[in-house]
Amino acid sequence: MIDRPQGFEPTSGTAVWAPRASLVEVVLEGTRLPMHRTERRGWWGLDRPLGPGTRYAFSVDGGPPLPDPRGLAHPDGVHGPSAVVDPALFTRRPDWAGKDVRGGVGYELHVGTFTDGGTFDSAVERLAHLAELGVDYVEVMPVAPFPGERGWGYDGVGLYGVHRAYGGPEAFVRFIDAAHAVGIGVVLDVVHNHLGPEGNYLSQFGPYFTPRHHTPWGDGLNLDDEDCEEVRAFLLGAARLWLVDYRLDGLRLDAVHALVDDSPRHFLAELADAVAGWEAEAGRPLRLIAESDLNRSEMVSPTGSVPGARGMDAQWADDVHHALHSFLTGETQGYYVDFGSAEVLEKALTRVFVHDGGFSTFRGKDWGAPLDPGSDLYDGHSFVTFLQNHDQVGNRATGDRISRTVAPGAQAAGAALYLLSAFAPMVFMGEEWAASTPFPYFSHLGPELGPKVTEGRRREFADVGWADETPDPQSAETFRSAVLLWDERDEAAHARMLSWYRELIAIRHARPDVLDPSLGSTQVQVLDDDTLVMRRGQVTVAVTRASSAVEVDLGAATEVLASWDDPRELAPGRFLLPGPGALIAHRPTA
Repeated sequence: MIDRPQGFEPTSGTAVWAPRASLVEVVLEGTRLPMHRTERRGWWGLDRPLGPGTRYAFSVDGGPPLPDPRGLAHPDGVHGPSAVVDPALFTRRPDWAGKDVRGGVGYELHVGTFTDGGTFDSAVERLAHLAELGVDYVEVMPVAPFPGERGWGYDGVGLYGVHRAYGGPEAFVRFIDAAHAVGIGVVLDVVHNHLGPEGNYLSQFGPYFTPRHHTPWGDGLNLDDEDCEEVRAFLLGAARLWLVDYRLDGLRLDAVHALVDDSPRHFLAELADAVAGWEAEAGRPLRLIAESDLNRSEMVSPTGSVPGARGMDAQWADDVHHALHSFLTGETQGYYVDFGSAEVLEKALTRVFVHDGGFSTFRGKDWGAPLDPGSDLYDGHSFVTFLQNHDQVGNRATGDRISRTVAPGAQAAGAALYLLSAFAPMVFMGEEWAASTPFPYFSHLGPELGPKVTEGRRREFADVGWADETPDPQSAETFRSAVLLWDERDEAAHARMLSWYRELIAIRHARPDVLDPSLGSTQVQVLDDDTLVMRRGQVTVAVTRASSAVEVDLGAATEVLASWDDPRELAPGRFLLPGPGALIAHRPTA
């Protein structure tokens, strides 16, 4: 359990860490109340309680009022005061026995564009769709308060708070409880590697950052410099808040390779061990999913098992996405340069990391390390895979989805491979019906930073000739273009794709061979440049990107479970597969 300062609860606003201050005051509607030093070094406290709904701020050494670094509610935005949240919000709730999300079918969503309402309450209205699809858990993109009303959330500045435009803490609790009521777990994407540039006041309280480490966003979080213990506790406290108090089922940790930590025990290992303790305390499974660019199995190895083990339950597997995307689209520019062939896709589906110690052309150096498919430290469910996600769609110039680039049969083939693989699959919102809406990058920064983001985005894509096509991230229309059009699910082409995804997920849930997480359980045979066959025990997935029909031999006594276009059986187990497309079959063991 995190050692909170005496009398401090994250809902109260009566304590703050400011180790180098001579004076700290609570500011209440213009009135300043002096705080006193507590027994815990660097902490300041207020003896009188603050009632629910009270707006408050902190002043350090007579400076301007600043929002609480641990504030749960920021009703006036990232520059305004924080507000006290009623502790009853977290206690007067239905029982939840928990759900182990590891290996389940995930569904990534952005609250602001998931529905036309753009709130947690409006998202509740679509949970029935997700339950019918077969989703095991939703992964919610970051909800920490960020500047303006709209944004992806990765420039958040209040790591304990919930963005006001989404409905604040109360609405998030309602969403979590509603998802749990229909058997869907909830995972939150949290950003611990940096804070956004606008509204970030942490440095005015204490040494939250250190110049010892440089990251793409500036000085790194202080995980190993003077006073780092309190900074580590700050991050651990946020994780506990989400997992224990909010009752989330897991956290997705953004870009953990940017958490630079030279201390003897890496912060991620400390977090993993802490979560194990909270799991025992809460009596339900709690999971950590990392985004890591390192391509090393230590990330998903239990703490203490091998040198450098980080203890994550799973990590995103970008190489599998790149192999799928490049194979289906033919794109080999940028970080797709080493991908595209059927042979590379075969390696990704069986060994996860394509860059596993060899040369990465995009990085210009050797990268990663090989996995041991027979290891008992990790398995296929240690790796979350996808055909699309917010990064891989939104980091394209126009935010175009794969359904705008390839034929429906090609998307169907890609879906069959990742949804029926040994990995843990995750669907990106709207992907299941080949949504026509893009997901471009958008933000709502102030007049100083906003134009710089717009110009920087255009420069980013100038080298590939897309500068003129890049929408303005600051434009409200760019944001509105990403809002899902739910009515189009009933249109013929979209309805067909939705039916396909439901069918694939149903097969995944029903077939033990598909649920088998052992990496050695997958065999992939490349038939030609366009066609390959993936075998998962008795279940076989044949796919082709070819524009014409191809012949595939799946063996005798084969039962077709699903197909994108009806294949013609030429002989027992031998089919003419229309392309592009996919065929899923079951072949009983002789």
